[in-house]
Amino acid sequence: MTFIFIVRRIFSSVASVFMLLTIAFILFRMLPGDPASLMFRDPRLTQDQVVFLREKFGLDKPLWEQYVIYLVNTLRGDLGISFYYRRPVAEVLLERLLNTLLLLVPAVLISIAIGVLTGVVSAWKRGSRLEKALSGTALALYTLPTYWLGGLLVLASINYLHLPVTGMGDYGVGYSSFMDHIKDLLSHMVLPLSTLVLVNYGGFTLLVRASMLDVLAEDYIRTYRAVGFGEGRILFKYGLKNAMLPTLTAISISIATSVSGAVLTETIFAWPGVGRLIYEAVFNRDYPLLQGAFLTVTVSVVLANLLADILYGLIDPRVRA
Repeated sequence: MTFIFIVRRIFSSVASVFMLLTIAFILFRMLPGDPASLMFRDPRLTQDQVVFLREKFGLDKPLWEQYVIYLVNTLRGDLGISFYYRRPVAEVLLERLLNTLLLLVPAVLISIAIGVLTGVVSAWKRGSRLEKALSGTALALYTLPTYWLGGLLVLASINYLHLPVTGMGDYGVGYSSFMDHIKDLLSHMVLPLSTLVLVNYGGFTLLVRASMLDVLAEDYIRTYRAVGFGEGRILFKYGLKNAMLPTLTAISISIATSVSGAVLTETIFAWPGVGRLIYEAVFNRDYPLLQGAFLTVTVSVVLANLLADILYGLIDPRVRA
């Protein structure tokens, strides 16, 4: 049954990816003008390059042939040539993806850790001043606009903290050692990392709190308390395990969307990641790059959903029925 369940989920994910590829193809063709004319707008492209690109990506062929070529090229990892960078889209995305993961994976993990802990404590101390403070803070930060909080941290850094506010490092500065480079990188990560953690952890807190409240009201929790089990054991060994089931999907989606980067955060702090790359692609009308970023983000979300479904099914047998 478990094997059949996993196979079903894999086929469903493959179908979703195929639909996303089709949507991306249609959206790109719905833009003003034909794709080839968009390439002609770049004065840096020579006539020979334009002819080569037309033939390579089948832009001189009927639409159905273009679709087949597009699918084949995408499956081979060939996402086209960036209009702005004049380099393969996959190459540009890979460079920015590493920068994004360097920033956002720690941010997501820290947000999950803080959110789970504060959510459990809020549910345990329901009705107390501590619970109101934790839940109120989480709700306030969750509803804050990212650009507002990021701008506030920039002002605080300029006036008080004196931390770097843009980029991944001080350009043109030589480092005497590898550790100096690491220290400079970490100092540039503080503000964007703090912004992402503060904005994201509130959602995990509220979700875990709601799930824990439902679990703590169950009869088996009362039985454990009547038997004499300690609160810590009840909360983290029995309560949290069941409360985390609805949270798995939210966590997987958060990790997946880290691939897209936080467009606003990366733009505010000039962090050269996928989020800022999306902004640059829109600003420069670099449609192949924008299409490649769209595919990267959506496929990541599908894969994360697949992982969440499999984990959910392994933990909760009812899902496999």
